[in-house]
This record gives sequence, structure tokens and C-alpha cells, in this order.
Amino acid sequence: MVEGARFIRLGVRTEVIRTLLAEDMHLVRGAIVALLAYEEDIEVVAEVSRGDRILSAARSSRPDVAVIDIDLPGKDGLTAATELHHALPGCGVLILTGVGTPGLLRRALDARVLGFLAKDTPSSRLADAIRRVAQGERVIDSELAIAAMNPTESPLTQRELDVIGAAAQGTPVSEIAISLLLSEGTVRNYLSSSTAKLSARSRIDAIRIARESGWI
Repeated sequence: MVEGARFIRLGVRTEVIRTLLAEDMHLVRGAIVALLAYEEDIEVVAEVSRGDRILSAARSSRPDVAVIDIDLPGKDGLTAATELHHALPGCGVLILTGVGTPGLLRRALDARVLGFLAKDTPSSRLADAIRRVAQGERVIDSELAIAAMNPTESPLTQRELDVIGAAAQGTPVSEIAISLLLSEGTVRNYLSSSTAKLSARSRIDAIRIARESGWI
């Protein structure tokens, strides 16, 4: 059992699983809190709307399980989950996501995430997943796992992948140009074309999409 989890399903009394919820959409967060309120052994002890507020909220509330949306402002859910694991290893993490890709699943496992569920998971399954994560079990949505094992083909050329992969490492355009024997203008063109092909909002968003899709 994850250290700190304190519920006894078959005992005389049932102690609650202290749960932190990180979700940026107010209506969605409110709905999850309302649904979990019907579960006698689960209590939401902290709510945050940003990824960069998860760690401080967890330190204050000492949750047994953190339910974290993967796409949060301030800091993405998996980065926050990694920080949470190092700071509070007794807190199990359950990630909610709308997509399943090899990159996302790999990052989730690297972050020591125990739960990986679709955002539209029924409340009863979510509650059961929280209980299982509190016991230290791994819970991965089967449809997300299947999607991760059948990745979509990259729309980017190899040269675009080379450039965006280097950019993902924080390498400046000038250094990318030197290492790939390209002009700086050509490097910028590749970054722009990659952003357009991935329908990304920015270069950073394009890097995120490529990384989560397992292309770089």
C-alpha cells in the first residue's frame, strides 16, 4: 500500500483516502469533486487549477492520491507528477488524459505514475482507480494503452524531426544550423513548417506534440 493511504474496506470503520485534484477547467473540477463526494472512503482535501501549484498544495494537505490532468497551465501534469514523486513519494499519482501515445505513456511510467486514465472515465471507475492507486496498484486505461501501442505516423520529414528534436533539447538556432550543416534561415523554416504541419500554437507546442507522440 502507498505510504499514507488509510482506508479499510472491510473493517468496522472506513478511513478516507485523502485526495488532491488538479484540473484547470472549473466546471470539470467541480463535477469530479461532486461525484467523489458520494464515495464514503474518498475525500478531496485540495483543489488546484495550475500545475505549478500542485507541489505546495500537496505539502500542505498531505494527500494519499493526487488526481492530475495532464494538460495544465503553469506546468504540465507529468512534470508536476515527477516533482511530486520526489517530494512526497508516499502520494500515488493518477493522471487524466484525453489521448494515449507512446511518448505520453512512457513519460508517465518514468514519472512513477500509478494511474493513467481517460478524462471521460465514468465516476465509478475513477473512484475505483483512486482506491487501487492508494493501495499501490498500477491502473492503466486499456484503450489508452492500445492507442499507445499503435502510434500515428509522423507527418514531419526526417529533416524536420532532426531540427525539432534539437530544438527540444534547448539548442539555439545558430547551433542547430552548424550541427546540421544548414543556414539559420533554413532551420527557422523547418521549425515553422513543423509547427504548421502539427497544427501547433507555437514552436514549444509543436515540440510537446512531437515528444508526446514519440517522434522525438
